[in-house]
Amino acid sequence: MYCFKCVLFGFSVVTFRGTAGDSLRHDEEDQCGDYEVYTTGMQTVDLEERRTGQDPIEDTFTVEDAVEAIGFGKFQWKLSILTGLSWMADAMEVMILSIISPQLHCEWMLPSWKVAMLTSVVFIGMMFSSTLWGNISDKYGRKVGLTMCMMWVLYYGFLSAFSPAYGWVMVLRGLVGFGIGGAPQSVTLYSEFLPRKSRATCIILIEIFWALGAVFEVLLAIWIMPTMGWRWLLGLSTAPLVVFVTFCFWLPESPRFDVLSGNRENAMKTLRLIAADNGKTMPLGKLIANKQEVRGRIRDLLTPQYLDFALIIQFGEPQKPSCCNLECKYLTLDDYKDLLWTTLAEFPGLFVTLFVIDRIGRKKSMAMCFLMFSVCILPLYACVGRVALTVFIFIARAFITGGFQVAYVYTPEVYPTATRALGIGTCSGMARGGALLTPFVAQVLLKKSVYLTLSVYCIFCLLATGASMLLPIETTGLGLQESSRITAGQEEMKTGQMSNGSEASTTHTSYGSSYNS
Repeated sequence: MYCFKCVLFGFSVVTFRGTAGDSLRHDEEDQCGDYEVYTTGMQTVDLEERRTGQDPIEDTFTVEDAVEAIGFGKFQWKLSILTGLSWMADAMEVMILSIISPQLHCEWMLPSWKVAMLTSVVFIGMMFSSTLWGNISDKYGRKVGLTMCMMWVLYYGFLSAFSPAYGWVMVLRGLVGFGIGGAPQSVTLYSEFLPRKSRATCIILIEIFWALGAVFEVLLAIWIMPTMGWRWLLGLSTAPLVVFVTFCFWLPESPRFDVLSGNRENAMKTLRLIAADNGKTMPLGKLIANKQEVRGRIRDLLTPQYLDFALIIQFGEPQKPSCCNLECKYLTLDDYKDLLWTTLAEFPGLFVTLFVIDRIGRKKSMAMCFLMFSVCILPLYACVGRVALTVFIFIARAFITGGFQVAYVYTPEVYPTATRALGIGTCSGMARGGALLTPFVAQVLLKKSVYLTLSVYCIFCLLATGASMLLPIETTGLGLQESSRITAGQEEMKTGQMSNGSEASTTHTSYGSSYNS
């Protein structure tokens, strides 16, 4: 066996040596068996590749790498507006329940339990459909799932304006709730286009659309209800959905979903469009899937997510606790003003959450919001005046809104792309179990005992505080995980690494054997 070195100055160094890990300083050692080519200022070529006519291993990158390289720009701003419209529609369809319930109570002389059912039937629809929409989004794509559910809400939301009787309102609003169950998939889609550094900020800021939707619904009610009635309010409340459906053709499919589904060509096309829109360049090389270890499981999050969503409280019309009752009473301008003030609490809640979420982490942020909500509820045990009541409810709602936003940042960070939509849908569905009970607590139970009603909210919020701290995972600073399974792209990456030296000993031994023979 011979060992020699040939140098062509200024161009390349060709070395036949023993192992892949040896440096040029060791090339004159006596241990020589395998053969490699090293070049200076030129491309490195393996003798085996030249012998078989193969190209050198090319560079690779993942969707996460591309999203980080492209960053946040013009594309994400447009996506924020379009996905935000779905949140705005969600807020309006939920807020409208606090407005039309007293109206129907008086107009159709409904008993208290029927009034409560008008609200609960919407959340029942959400509860049973959230997992279904998540499954659809994981199987057929985020764009497909989100577009379908928004079209569904638009259709049945508009039809409910023509309801002739109580039974029709119940059925149609239940179908509206079934569609709203898919609204959280807008967060799934949106989060998968966001770079790690700005993800929490962007998801929280998109929740401004939820607050805007709630405020807009109250302002619309002030204008519509005294003159045109609840049917016109139901019809006009579908306006954001009309805009969303009109422009939904622009929505791109998530490249993370495309890669996981094996459709890398579409993923590359989407990433190139985003890069062009943002004025950035794509990473060089071949797009591959990325394997990461599973960080979370659905059963790890059900309880805290349930507590979080269950405590998003619709206070309706704030007034002195001693005067709270469910007697037939149309909402007055003062009632609308109070409802507007408490709804405006969404905004300070967003900014408080924005300030703390990356500083103290997701878990502590949720726990802080739940604890502060309980603290703000305590003064309501006393018979405070209308102004003081409105102030305490304003602060309480700000903190509970903050907890709501943190949950929507936290949840997509826990689940891999393969089950992210299903995870969000399942957690949201479980949460609706608490939401559908809220009307019976805030309307029926309130008539029996103000103090018992307040105790339910305080106890559950304290439980949520503890549950948030017991969550096994803190996701602050972590990237979105792609998959818990090895895909074809990962196999190619692994093979490439082996050929490039990561498992070179076995590969080079076979090369040496071939040449020695």
